[in-house]
Amino acid sequence: MMRMLSTAAAACMLGSAVMAQEAPSAWPQQPVKVVVAAAAGGPIDVFGRVMAERMGQLLGQQVYVENVPGAGGMVGGQSVARAKPDGYSAILGTIATHTHSQNLYKAPLYNSATDFAPVGLIAEIPLVLITRKDLPADSLKDFAAYAKANAAKMNYGSAGTGSATHLGCALLNNAIGVNIQHVPYRGTAPAMQDLIAGRIDYLCEIVVTAKPQIDAGTVKAIATLSGARSSVLPNLPTAKESGFPNTEADTWAGLFFPKGTSPIIVEKMNAAMIKAMETPDVKAKLETLGATIVVPERRTPAYLAQFVKDDIVKWAVPVKASGIQPE
Repeated sequence: MMRMLSTAAAACMLGSAVMAQEAPSAWPQQPVKVVVAAAAGGPIDVFGRVMAERMGQLLGQQVYVENVPGAGGMVGGQSVARAKPDGYSAILGTIATHTHSQNLYKAPLYNSATDFAPVGLIAEIPLVLITRKDLPADSLKDFAAYAKANAAKMNYGSAGTGSATHLGCALLNNAIGVNIQHVPYRGTAPAMQDLIAGRIDYLCEIVVTAKPQIDAGTVKAIATLSGARSSVLPNLPTAKESGFPNTEADTWAGLFFPKGTSPIIVEKMNAAMIKAMETPDVKAKLETLGATIVVPERRTPAYLAQFVKDDIVKWAVPVKASGIQPE
């Protein structure tokens, strides 16, 4: 009888120990996966790896990146939305995974506003309007006037239908009040090549990809489609400064866990995220990618939750104006 009681007591103690190990306050007890819903080697992938390395050091457990591309980011998004909410699967959410996915598809694989536990917004990466070098416009006002007068014979490129580069230009076109022919490419590189060759008139490209061509003089920079000037192109005015409000087309990056993740784990991840963002070496590396670190009041889970909802509404307008039919 005593032996049976001892066995039961031991089992109870073992169960309590396991529960203690799995308690949110003890997190993390194993490596944490951060899904990047894009191919390895691109700016978002590099961004994620820079953050993950430093966060792992701060949390005392490895934080590693797993690339899960496909369906405009929805394959990676779905893998985390459906993951166990134990704090060991997160996603570096972007405008593709959490905004455009909701407007470009009739039946998205998840609801980005309700199927995740937001951790915090990290940074925004602006798009920049660049044109063929011989386009007769040196400011956004000149560009708008030229586009209105020559809309029927102009065209613009993008990395593909529904991409951030496509919808960024669609937002700008809508603000200017023009309907320009869209030429989708399979990626940024061929679109950039045709812009340099003068076969297309303009492109709305992420700043880190556009800058080398701007510096080389093979394309002309007109304006940054962002709320603030880019640290890598400080002399280039924003579209808003040029008299065109409501043209902010930043891509962005933030962290999300699956819905139902403990608030304690979310809080600990948020704290590590903020400390990583404020690490001088990390900040410098992110800035070389053209990223603008968000101010402290924009780093909270509550802010990111509302930001996603607002961003979905904001981008519904240019998506509709672009003529894209939801799939």
